[in-house]
Amino acid sequence: MILPKHLILERKLVSDFISSSQFQPAGVDFTLRSVQKFIGSGRIDFDNTERKLGETAEMPFVNEEVFLPRGAYKVIYNEYVKIPRNAIALCFPRSSLLRCGATLECAVWDPGYEGRSESLLVVHNEHGLTLKRNAKIGQLVFVQLAEDARELYAGRFKGENK
Repeated sequence: MILPKHLILERKLVSDFISSSQFQPAGVDFTLRSVQKFIGSGRIDFDNTERKLGETAEMPFVNEEVFLPRGAYKVIYNEYVKIPRNAIALCFPRSSLLRCGATLECAVWDPGYEGRSESLLVVHNEHGLTLKRNAKIGQLVFVQLAEDARELYAGRFKGENK
């Protein structure tokens, strides 16, 4: 079952939102806090003993906007989430972002995760994309599990970007 607006609000699953207008019938619009460009390579292995995240550098907003040439970027959202033990969350790009030639790539947000999450923004448009600070770029959808998770997320990114 997709969690409706009233349950998201009652359970306080999202905080630090800008406006109640972000709450949609089936999710919450997530907004742009910052953009980082990749300046180094990453490394992924099986058990994370050799994991190295790609180094990034913050891209400054000029007059409350940032221009992104074609490429891959890390975005950080304004909103802080707390995923309960009986749900997961999935993030999808807003259709306006897709219509501008860009998309978001997001992973599953597990039961027990909390933080100010990050996603991959890919600009496919050869002419680039301009984003305003606080632009609505994604929609987070909460899915209720049939039963409580037996284990909760306890990984490295729990509580990130406070």
